[in-house]
Amino acid sequence: MTVISIQSQVAYGHVGNSAAVFPMQMHGIDVIAVPTTLLSNRPGYPTIRGRVLDAQLVADLLLGVEERGAVETCRMILSGYLGSAEIAAVVADFIARAKARNPTLTYCCDPVLGDRDRGLFVQADIPPLVRDRLCPLADIITPNHFEFEWLCGAKTTTKTTTKATTKATTSDQMIAQARSLMARGLSTIVVTSAELRDTPDDEIETLAIERFEDGSKEGLKENLKAWRVRTPKLPISPSGTGDLFASLLVSARIGGSNTPDALGHAASAIFAVLERTALSGTLEMRIVESAELLVHPKRRFHAIAMDARPAPTV
Repeated sequence: MTVISIQSQVAYGHVGNSAAVFPMQMHGIDVIAVPTTLLSNRPGYPTIRGRVLDAQLVADLLLGVEERGAVETCRMILSGYLGSAEIAAVVADFIARAKARNPTLTYCCDPVLGDRDRGLFVQADIPPLVRDRLCPLADIITPNHFEFEWLCGAKTTTKTTTKATTKATTSDQMIAQARSLMARGLSTIVVTSAELRDTPDDEIETLAIERFEDGSKEGLKENLKAWRVRTPKLPISPSGTGDLFASLLVSARIGGSNTPDALGHAASAIFAVLERTALSGTLEMRIVESAELLVHPKRRFHAIAMDARPAPTV
């Protein structure tokens, strides 16, 4: 089992591939890690060294991966933080070639664009490329709630701005927005840190919406299924949780789990890591210390099915 993971890389801490590779390896996956950045550490520390890589270097690395025949044997491509619009274009070109050469390959796009607190935190020309080039190639995307709304075209707010918003505050609204987004070709959308009206204050919620074909007398119809999973909210918010979550979801899917089981596994494993991190009192996630829990979390949280049928028209 092989995954090509295209993300940032740091020497210190756990974000990007530095958060994603080890969990996938613990699940028995051979990871081909292609960096988009080489940094001393994530933003948020007093200093940061290193840089975003030149797009041509990333293109050469991906070409070398192709020349080794990795595309033909790969099960999935995972992309995360891209660093520049030029790299985003290079990655989109690579994924298009890879899917043409290996039609069984699955692409999971973690659209690292921003969050509710900071708004968009990447270069302004990256989000349109992610939306218009990468998402149409993707089978699975794993945005947080803010990123999901941005990809759907909804106006967004941050703590420091007061724009009007069409934020989805119910699961029905989120499923309706997902239905429109899936018209671009996506089959599965997993929304992390969902901020819904009925989510308890002491819990974190993740939703998964999946498209499927339903046979009927009228022929095949495309319908949706949806699930939600809740975990206790912990008093920490370390960087890299989205990167870790995507790697755990990918690991479960490659291992043969369906979407609700993969959702439950990813939520359970990341909770185990965050629980250990909270107990340790460190800024960085305790991923290596949680090695066994990545695969066999002690506390299990199961995804619950939701009604994903469209609202009746009057």
